[in-house]
Amino acid sequence: MELDWEKGFTLDFDKLTGLSQGADSKKRTLSQMRGMFADAGAQERMIAAGDPLVYEFYELGAPGDPGDLAPGASITYPGKVGDEYFMTKGHFHTVIGTAEVYYTLSGEGYLLCENPEGDWAAFGLSPGKMVYVPKRYAHRSVNTGSAPLVTFFAFRADAGHDYGTIERKGFRKLIVERGGKPEIIDNPKW
Repeated sequence: MELDWEKGFTLDFDKLTGLSQGADSKKRTLSQMRGMFADAGAQERMIAAGDPLVYEFYELGAPGDPGDLAPGASITYPGKVGDEYFMTKGHFHTVIGTAEVYYTLSGEGYLLCENPEGDWAAFGLSPGKMVYVPKRYAHRSVNTGSAPLVTFFAFRADAGHDYGTIERKGFRKLIVERGGKPEIIDNPKW
């Protein structure tokens, strides 16, 4: 990552080298996502067979003060647990009145969103597509393609992340493969 005061942050997304230099990286393997997928048996078999990397994200280290933006990027890898596509854990923001934007750099999938009252939406992701996540909405990326799904994101820097709410029940909807295509179904845990 480089900072040019006239141009702002610059990243080399073609090689992702700008993300790895100076960025705070977090990787999530399948074992770190226990309880997130509907088919627990399939998940445990995959963990025993090698515990694959499901996704990683990079926060670019901007100041975390009110008024600042926190930019970053995520990579959700292709794969499925049973018939459910690989996805990020998903989160609300601790400051729940925080919106976020996602811009798709490569790959394909969905950004699954829901609010505490039960309203939900699934936005298609493909290269060049931007999605605005309204405040009060939890969100997660779901990779429905055969290549990594790479997105850029930005949100209010002091917003924080609330993963715990999602860890307890998951999202109301799941995205699974049916007949070779993605389908949105109700989460049986709800």
